[in-house]
Amino acid sequence: MATDTTVAPTGTSPARGVRPGRRPALRRDGRYASVFLAPSLAGLALFTLFPTAMALGISLFDWPVFGERKFLGFGNYSHLFGDPVFRRVVLNTALFVVLYVPLNVVLSLGLATWLGPKIKGRQAFRVLFFIPVMTPMVANVMVWRLLFQPGGLLDAGLNSWFGIDAPNFLGSSSWAMPAIVAMSIWQGFGYNFLVFSAALDQVPQSQLESAQIDGAGPFQRFRYVTWPMITPSIFFATTMTLITSFQVFAQPFILTQGGPGVSTQTIVMYVYNQGWQFLTMGLASAAGWVLFVIIMGITAIQFVGQRKWVNYDV
Repeated sequence: MATDTTVAPTGTSPARGVRPGRRPALRRDGRYASVFLAPSLAGLALFTLFPTAMALGISLFDWPVFGERKFLGFGNYSHLFGDPVFRRVVLNTALFVVLYVPLNVVLSLGLATWLGPKIKGRQAFRVLFFIPVMTPMVANVMVWRLLFQPGGLLDAGLNSWFGIDAPNFLGSSSWAMPAIVAMSIWQGFGYNFLVFSAALDQVPQSQLESAQIDGAGPFQRFRYVTWPMITPSIFFATTMTLITSFQVFAQPFILTQGGPGVSTQTIVMYVYNQGWQFLTMGLASAAGWVLFVIIMGITAIQFVGQRKWVNYDV
């Protein structure tokens, strides 16, 4: 009986499904990608990674701007954790985050839900809500400072309408932080509003109509149809808002200069004061690294926790 003894031509690859020249093409594409990524990677290394590493090194020294530098090890960190002012600053920052983040997200999501496709002038509202985000922060803060100060618009309005004086928002330790939070929400909610609005536009109307036919009310439709589909956008907006809120600086710096006393001073303000007013760069770098670790830790917790409530399958 004849046997098939056909042998593959010499030089052919025994592997199947690999086209000749495929791997060289991939390597060539990788080189092209590296060329295009090089400017961004260089900027990241030069302006982010290198300063971050330098700050960690400086935080281990008594590093005055002028004068002799002395290695302290973790002495700056020990000083921070034992400093009642720094502990109050951390609490102030935490209070701002706890007040600002939920109010920002709830207001943004509520307005985005209300401003549905059936609302007339929807695009005009979107532009109107986003204007504070585009306006320079310093200009926004200065306008709100005029509103909050004694004799300002709020004080004058309460006097003329109700015959009462407005609280000293910026001069009271009880009112200063709520005033900063209110100004910050007005300035920042427009970004999350657009994120949520875009997410809500992607919810299929057919599913909402089907739920309505089945007897689901507005709350049930939002809870069981809309919410699972927009959880990725909610997670993104919450994470970004949380990170930026820990870095709050301009609002308390311009509105209250951290006062009264240190009741509205934040961690970034503390870093600024230590570095550029008292010229203790080592202590400022240590405080900056404490903030970095706090943000990284909370962000990591968010990414671990999002597996339980963020739905990427819809």
